[in-house]
Amino acid sequence: MPKSPSRFQEEKVKLRKELGLPEGVTLILGIILGSGIFISPRAVYEKTGSVWGTLSVWATCGILATIGALSYAELGTALAQSGGDYHYLSESYGSLPAFLYLWDAVMVFVPSSSAIMGLTFANNVLQPIFGSTPIVPACRRLIAACTICLLTFINAYDVKFTTRLQSFFTAIMMTALVLIIGGGIIWIAQGRFEHFHDGWAGTKSSISEWSVAFFLGIFSYSGWNYLNFMVEELKDPFKNLPKAIYISLPVVTVLYLLANAAYLAVLGPEVLQTEAIAVDFARHALGWLRFVMPGLVAVATLGGLSVNIMTSARMCFAGARRGHMPELMAHINLKCMSPMPALLFLMLLSLIMLVPDNLTSLITYCSVVESFFTILTCSAVLWLRYKRPDLNRPIKVPLWMPAVFIVANMTLLIVPIISEPVAVISGITITFAGVPVYYALVMYRPKCIGNMSVKITHFCQKLFMAAVEDEE
Repeated sequence: MPKSPSRFQEEKVKLRKELGLPEGVTLILGIILGSGIFISPRAVYEKTGSVWGTLSVWATCGILATIGALSYAELGTALAQSGGDYHYLSESYGSLPAFLYLWDAVMVFVPSSSAIMGLTFANNVLQPIFGSTPIVPACRRLIAACTICLLTFINAYDVKFTTRLQSFFTAIMMTALVLIIGGGIIWIAQGRFEHFHDGWAGTKSSISEWSVAFFLGIFSYSGWNYLNFMVEELKDPFKNLPKAIYISLPVVTVLYLLANAAYLAVLGPEVLQTEAIAVDFARHALGWLRFVMPGLVAVATLGGLSVNIMTSARMCFAGARRGHMPELMAHINLKCMSPMPALLFLMLLSLIMLVPDNLTSLITYCSVVESFFTILTCSAVLWLRYKRPDLNRPIKVPLWMPAVFIVANMTLLIVPIISEPVAVISGITITFAGVPVYYALVMYRPKCIGNMSVKITHFCQKLFMAAVEDEE
């Protein structure tokens, strides 16, 4: 039902606190599981070359993600404002690093992540239709584009409905994982564990290959910091943010290990030939249930994509409030109380990112850039302990946690310079391209640009029924 004009006048224009602990856990599980378990297993096995090598990568990345998430919990409760990494970098290191993070996020890893999940959804929808015939790239892109547009509309229309829908997506995702893990356990219980007999056979000795494998694993755990983007919409964030992390990360790590063990037990080296790993697994191990697996995986992937769309728009929104994005991005739709302009802007960029069709190159490309800024953000824990020792910290993690996370990820960043120079050079180029943009459009914006921005904002305010949020 549309709201009456009087409701518009009575209700403050601001993002609503719609998220409790269950919704927080659901969001974290949805974004992590949706972005990884149905996408990266094949590539990780290809880079490590062995069963035990693959499982060791998944376990190590899970530990690193948990340590990083706990470090972010300190930042999220000490600097309790939406925007996640962007907000923490701004408070710790100033305006330019925060802008460059926002620039890279908007230009690289947010739309890339949406494109990756959209293409993965399309793969799982089309695989049963095309069978052994190669999937037509145009079909894959068209379905991915329609999916991104639909989920953007849902996110813009109603935040509460989106979180309920996300709970449904997560339930479907967990169902798919239970089937995969259960099928793997039954397979192994029947004595068919020949792929584990010499589990280190074929292990690659190339450091560069292993580094890429770890990047792929890190990508699969990405999203553990996304709840931080929505702190202002989280009820009692000082309690619910850390609790959501404590619950979600151990669950994800265990599920990833068990699911990958199931994949490898059933498929073994055949993992390298699959484009939809869960579907091929079901065909071998689940009997008649193989017919439902493509649908389950497709719906599960929708969950990850929906969370990515929801949370990344809040980052744009936070940047616009500080003047680092066009003012329009800080506007809220008066009917739905959602950041509609930011959602639509990121939707358009995600559609552009669908042009390349190589998932692995997209993953490596955005992982390198995102990992650098994650390291910088995590270092803010150490810097703020020195710079602002009196800052109220409801959660205070041991300093070895951010230190270990920083050292481990910096080590991983060194190798792609040699093994994936195109991804690294592209990331560096795009990052430094943001410096002149910052000085030209943020610090010393020409008057003509400002006037044009005002006109566009006024037009879009009417188009989207949007207004800037009310101040407290």
